[in-house]
Amino acid sequence: MSRHSQVRESSRLQRRLESLNTARELGEGVLPEPDLQSVYEVLERATSRRSLSGGHTVVGFFGATGSGKSSLFNAVSASNLATAAARRPTTSAPLAGIWGEEGSGPLLDWLGVQERHGLPEVPGLAGEETGLLLLDLPDFDSTKLENRQIVQRLAGMVDVLVWVLDPQKYADAAVHNDFLQPMASHGAVTLVVLNQIDKLSPADTPAVLASLEGILERDGLGAVSVLGASALTGEGVGGVRTAIRRVVVQREAATKRLSADVAAAAARLAEASGEGEARGVAATAKAKLASELATAANVPVVVDAVARSYKRESARRTGWPVTRWLLRFSPDPLRRLNLGRQDTRPELNRTSLPAAGAPERARTDAAVRDFADEASEGAPGPWRASIRGVAREGREQLPDALDQAIAGTDLKASQRPVWWLLFNTLQWVALLLAVGGLGWLGVLAALGYFQLPVPDVPRTEGWPWPTLMVAGGVVLGVLLAVIGRIISGWAARMRAKGAARRLKAAVASVAEKRIVEPVDVEITRLRAFNAALKDARTA
Repeated sequence: MSRHSQVRESSRLQRRLESLNTARELGEGVLPEPDLQSVYEVLERATSRRSLSGGHTVVGFFGATGSGKSSLFNAVSASNLATAAARRPTTSAPLAGIWGEEGSGPLLDWLGVQERHGLPEVPGLAGEETGLLLLDLPDFDSTKLENRQIVQRLAGMVDVLVWVLDPQKYADAAVHNDFLQPMASHGAVTLVVLNQIDKLSPADTPAVLASLEGILERDGLGAVSVLGASALTGEGVGGVRTAIRRVVVQREAATKRLSADVAAAAARLAEASGEGEARGVAATAKAKLASELATAANVPVVVDAVARSYKRESARRTGWPVTRWLLRFSPDPLRRLNLGRQDTRPELNRTSLPAAGAPERARTDAAVRDFADEASEGAPGPWRASIRGVAREGREQLPDALDQAIAGTDLKASQRPVWWLLFNTLQWVALLLAVGGLGWLGVLAALGYFQLPVPDVPRTEGWPWPTLMVAGGVVLGVLLAVIGRIISGWAARMRAKGAARRLKAAVASVAEKRIVEPVDVEITRLRAFNAALKDARTA
């Protein structure tokens, strides 16, 4: 593999690792912790392996007791390093045969391999410049838990996995179910050797190898090279050496292994997450949510109070002065709700609206639930639960937030239209006219009572002016009151509509902050997670 290709593959792996880490971070709090921890461990191993010698390839021999793993290790390495015996467990600690000792120490330290042996050149396998670390590992079916743990750990760390099977137990479920199937994504860095073919007749060997290949295909490892060998007679050992050397000299085994780890980790995250994208927040859904919350928050009650308050104030400002004072004994509908004023500290504003009862709470719950369900439609299970969860958290904050929003809305209650001043002025003019006429008539009556000369009064069409003044003042006052009531009814509806718009906008703002935005954040998080996971699997 050329230097340029190695750099390109390394950069590609780096991007995939970054995408996998992004997906892991986005999945925190949503996906199961064991799955996230597993991905974190893969990222940690990848970081550690990439910081160590890139000029060495670590090849591990794995096998069950009696498979001849250690004997095959000796035959391939042309040494007698590994202890071979039929007694369980055969190997109790990993050992390393090293070709190219310089720079191998930190890598072997990380692997936890203490027994290390530099080996001379083996034709067809490796020399000092090759950079090969060949490991003989404990049996994966060892009776000692410590040995099995070593195998499990190093199966996740070596660059190339060589599985040594034997004709008697090559179909053993333990190796296939516990090791080979879970490593199906690592076919590019896996070799399978059927050892002890000397125990088979030449006629049976092809059939057994074909049977093993069929089992591996069902394990998801159909592309893996299957080699026959005999550590005892040396048959096929050269082919094993050639296969190992071919992988080592390409200098890409570590990258392929880590790429396979990333693919497996990404697949585990995908399985834990599930597939799909959330439908998202639609404008119609937002409008429906705001409308339902406005009703539940008693916005219609406030709007009605705005209209009635305006009519009351209009009557108090433009009604007949003789009777308008009676309105002081009727409470202002807005003041009864502690509305119609703007506090200098809006966070302290509160209404006196009745507390939400069971129907209002049920309406709020249903509105929020329906909104979250519609927005999360299509999302996988864990993410749909997360979207619903943030909506529920926001719902708990709604009663106080909605009350404060209503209390802080400017209802324009302090605004006094110009026509009030005009009608009020005319009403007082009419009252003064009537009072003047009554006074005039009173004076005339008093003069007559005391037998004093009564002057003639001006007349119009035979009607005395004092009488016309009284009648005109009264009629004008009543007429103004009637006209004022008509105008105030129309103006009250207009003010109520304006108040309704502002109140609904305030409620919509609360819904946006407490419900819509958190839900949208979770949906965006899911999209980013899916994109990162896709990049981790295919980048």
